[in-house]
This record gives sequence, structure tokens and C-alpha cells, in this order.
Amino acid sequence: MAFQQGLSGLAASSKSLDVISNNVSNATNVGFKSAGTQFADVYAASLSGVTGGVQVGIGTQVGRVQQAFNQGNITGTSNPLDIAINGDGFFEMESPDGKQVAYTRNGQFELDKDGYVVNAAGYKLHGYTEASPSTAVPLNTNVASALMGSPNPTDTVNLGLNLNSKALPLTFAGLTPTVAELTNANAFSTSATVYDSKGGSHVVTLYFARTTPVANPQPWNVYPSFDGANPTASVGSLTFGPDGKLQSPSPATIDLTVALPLGATYTMGPNVPTPTTPAANTIRFNFSGSTEYGSKFNVTNLTQNGYQEGQMSGITISKEGVVEARYSNGQKSTLGTIALTTFPNKNGLSSLGNNFWGSTFESGDPLTDRPGVGKRGLLQASAVEESNVDLTSELVNMITAQRNYQANAQSIKTQDSVMQTLVNLR
Repeated sequence: MAFQQGLSGLAASSKSLDVISNNVSNATNVGFKSAGTQFADVYAASLSGVTGGVQVGIGTQVGRVQQAFNQGNITGTSNPLDIAINGDGFFEMESPDGKQVAYTRNGQFELDKDGYVVNAAGYKLHGYTEASPSTAVPLNTNVASALMGSPNPTDTVNLGLNLNSKALPLTFAGLTPTVAELTNANAFSTSATVYDSKGGSHVVTLYFARTTPVANPQPWNVYPSFDGANPTASVGSLTFGPDGKLQSPSPATIDLTVALPLGATYTMGPNVPTPTTPAANTIRFNFSGSTEYGSKFNVTNLTQNGYQEGQMSGITISKEGVVEARYSNGQKSTLGTIALTTFPNKNGLSSLGNNFWGSTFESGDPLTDRPGVGKRGLLQASAVEESNVDLTSELVNMITAQRNYQANAQSIKTQDSVMQTLVNLR
């Protein structure tokens, strides 16, 4: 008689209970993948070569503990940097010291003090950037902040309008009218906010007045006023054909080089503050699409391309993994694209703890690319993937493992009783 079978059964059942208990304890762990115990029977090698129906096994053993990588439920959160993977793939993460690359399904991220997208353990999320389009590197938001946070001076104003063809010519005392004269004469006007090289905002108002004496065709002079100052001269004129469409200038642009003194700032020198004025910049007014019809004056389009300095106000992440930063000045900038990694055999991955896995010879080399490429899943921002542990099934498995343990214990007790009977033989 031997106790081998019963003892092996106790060990295997105990291991199974350990795995089940670990699943239950991680049931609320984001990105956790449950595991199951696989068993294998054990046979002793036969020196006599006996085979067939007379072989008796000597128990069981744990073949392997295999994780189940099926999809967990996706739940929404209020953190825009929480990311769930809907489908296959792992986030590629770099350790704080840069010496280790690990993989996870836990997409709970935040920004560290240096602007990197990191998890609670300080591991940096990998992605593709403009500077590194083919090799995944840590994603950093400060790169875009430096680009889009700086002011951008206005160099183009797009202006579409209709000037009433029935309007009468206006007469002024001098060669260049003042703002008051233009206003009193009811000259057509429209305004736009533009920005200098230091991000200072200025209001440019364009006045449109027909010239005298009457010409055919009759041009409209354009008078610019910056921040309410009187125009210094007409910057050009608009001429329309008999069909009311713009004839000149062609192309339909007027360039104006202007220094905006109201954008002056002061730099503290060793003795006294020194005024520094924003650099003069040329603004191109594009009048494409403007008309001279018999209807009233109307502005159909008015845009400009300048903006003041701004701070990053938020981050958005698309399902394709594109990370875009938003700024308080209304601008947007692409930080990069999150990388997802798959493996030829993900069941061969090694569990590292902290919801990390590491690649092994059995898993095969990591295959990294953008979300949605190949078999890689898509992403969902402001969401996390819950653990795929099924508590109901785990509790049933726990009862089964407990019964198995009790049955193997009974087997040992029975063997012990038989041994006692043999010992007591006289």
C-alpha cells in the first residue's frame, strides 16, 4: 500500500484552491485575468515492461496554471486618461529606470511631473510620435505644450462679404478719413481680433468706402484701423465687374505690414524697465468670394489664424489610439498614437505582478503596432476593462476543489486503516 496517490491529490487540490482564491481576491482588479489549474496524471516507469490494463497510476500533478485572456467588461470612468482595450493586445510599458519593458491590460493612467503618461507604478506608456513614427517610445505631453502653448501671430485674415452695389460714394475732408468721419458717413465696416508676435490681442476694423469722382467700374477703398486708431492710408481697393464678382486685386488678397504698439511688454533690466515691442508682421487679407450685389452689406466669412499663448486644458484619445492635447487658446496638437502589442502565444507570457506580463521564449517575440492594425483591438477612453473573474463560477470551483481535498484526505485515512490491519496481523 502507498499513500502517494492521496498525497498528490491533496497537493493538487491545495494548488487549485490557491489559484481559485487568487482569482476571487482579484475580482475587482482592473485588467486582471483569471487563471485555471490544469492537472495531469502520473504513472511510474515499469522496469519489467508491463503495459496495458495492469498499469496503476501513482497520483496526479499540476500540469500548469493557465490564465484566461477573454475580454472583461468595459466600464466608463471620469478620467480621460483611463483607457480600455476592446479586443486583443496589451499596453507596452517602460519601467521608471528604462531597463524593463512590460505589458498590461490595466489602462488606468495619469500624467507625472514630467508630462509622461504613466500608471500607478510609474511605468511609462509607449506610443508612436512624429519624431519616432516606427519605434514605440514613452509618450510625453510636454513636447506638444512647448509647440502649441506659444503664441502665433496672425498672418492671414479670410474675409468674405457683400458690398451693396447701390451704395453712394463718400466724400471726406482729407485724403485719408478718420474713424469718426468713416463712422459718421456710415461706411461699411467689420472687425476681427488678431494677435501679435507676443500673443497680444488687437482689434482690426476694416472700413469700405466708394471713391469719388465716380469711376466705371467704381472701386471700394479699404481703410484699416487697429485698436481704434485712425487709418494712416488706404491699403488698397476692391473692384467688381458687371456681374458683381471681384475683379481686382487678383489674387484677391491685400497685404498689410503693421507693428502693433499696444502689444508692448516690459523686460526688467539691471537699472530700469526696457520696453520691448512685438515684431512687425504682415497680415494678408483674403477677400476671395466677396461680391458687389444689390443686397445689403453682409459678412459671410471671417476667420484668422493667430492665437495667444495657452495652457494644456485636456487630453482626448480616439479609438485608434491617437492622443490629442487641447489648449486654452483653442488649439489642438497630436501627441502621438498609443502602441498595442500582441504575441504569437499569449498563454506563454510570464506574470510579473502589478498586472504586468513579460515576454518569454514560449510566448514568442512581441508584435507592436497601432490599435486596429491586424488583430489588435480598438481603444475606449474614459473607461477601464474590469477583471474577467466570474465569481459564481469561482465559488462553484472552490466547492469542487474542497470536495476533492476531502476525498483525497479520506483516501489517505483508508490507506492508513489498511496499514493498521496489516500491522495487527498475528
